[in-house]
Amino acid sequence: MSGVTATYLIHDSSHNLIKKAEGIALGLTVGSWTDLPSLEQEQLKKHKGSILSIEELEDNERTNAYLGKKVTRGLVRIQYPSVNFSSDIPAILTTVFGKLSLDGEIKLLNLELSNDIKEAFPGPKFGIEGIRDLVQVHNRPLLMSIFKGIIGRDMNYLQTQLKEQALGGVDIVKDDEILFDNPLTPFEERITTGQGVLREVYEEHGIRTLYAINLTGRTYELKEKAKKAAALGADALLFNVFSYGIDVLQSLAEDPDIHIPIMAHPAVSGAWIPSEFYGVSPSLLLGKLLRQAGADFVLFPSPYGSVAMEKTDTLRIAEQLRSKIEPFKKSFPVPSAGIHPGLVPLLVRDFGLDCIINAGGGVHGHSQGTIAGGKAFRAAIDTTLKGQSLSASDNVYLQEALHLWGNPTEEVTA
Repeated sequence: MSGVTATYLIHDSSHNLIKKAEGIALGLTVGSWTDLPSLEQEQLKKHKGSILSIEELEDNERTNAYLGKKVTRGLVRIQYPSVNFSSDIPAILTTVFGKLSLDGEIKLLNLELSNDIKEAFPGPKFGIEGIRDLVQVHNRPLLMSIFKGIIGRDMNYLQTQLKEQALGGVDIVKDDEILFDNPLTPFEERITTGQGVLREVYEEHGIRTLYAINLTGRTYELKEKAKKAAALGADALLFNVFSYGIDVLQSLAEDPDIHIPIMAHPAVSGAWIPSEFYGVSPSLLLGKLLRQAGADFVLFPSPYGSVAMEKTDTLRIAEQLRSKIEPFKKSFPVPSAGIHPGLVPLLVRDFGLDCIINAGGGVHGHSQGTIAGGKAFRAAIDTTLKGQSLSASDNVYLQEALHLWGNPTEEVTA
């Protein structure tokens, strides 16, 4: 049947999961059922939500303590007919979780879309293989770094920092997500100047680096601004998708004139995902939905850094971004925040070769400078892929990075 199946984690203080599920299935579709005359029931039958399954979970004292009452926990799957909504993410989310999100004790875990609805979404324009083709790297994780301390600085500073990151062997450099259009580093000048710097590095050193510029401004201006960026030769767009909306991401990904990859940043998503009791699961919000809407790369907190996310959640995000079950191109997972060279073996172990290692302070904070920071990461990647211990490497930049930030893999196994 055409429609969307939502899976919920429910905490029910009335201890009647069947009644709770029926209330959701009817409340988010036809409103009521048993009180309707038979004729109206027949007319509304195709619009009615259907309970597919109810699974009661074990009692959990920690949950009861958090909610301040004893509850029955359960997983509930409800199917919503496609005749009720248009095939766009705002309509789907409003249907399955709109007013229900205000309950405060229900978490939306997953959405399963029928194939006809999936056809309404673009998926990534480039995906993992397309991005690998752009940087001409197919046999290792990619390395990405971030402009740091750029606010209040001018174009000369940006040029210098961009060049140093490229010379360090960084594959992709992205704007800081809090860098907006401003007189010191204007949007269009960042693109043209950045392309000049990276072209010079490539011609002189054979190093190919992409620069993702932060797409910002009023929502109604974004598409034309993105088209301008593509026309000026921008390599990729960084986009604060949860500030603007997933549907805006989709509109950018669908436009043929915006023929560059889009990187989705998780800023503001923390308002949706942190609680295990309510909100939306990270794998759905940062994984499945962003991929189907068209994100080529997706940033999310790593399980080991400064803003750590539960490891199981990060692995599920990566799984959704690269799942072969979906008809879309695969998106690059980018576990981020607090990443340094000593974490590379863990990143490769947990996320495999098809991930992007993303660092800010871990590159720029190297005692010998940004170029050395990039080279330390590249050495860590190469050493890890050879199956060798980082401490055994003779790369001086890597050894200095390990001295600065540590070597968690060996600390754990020692």
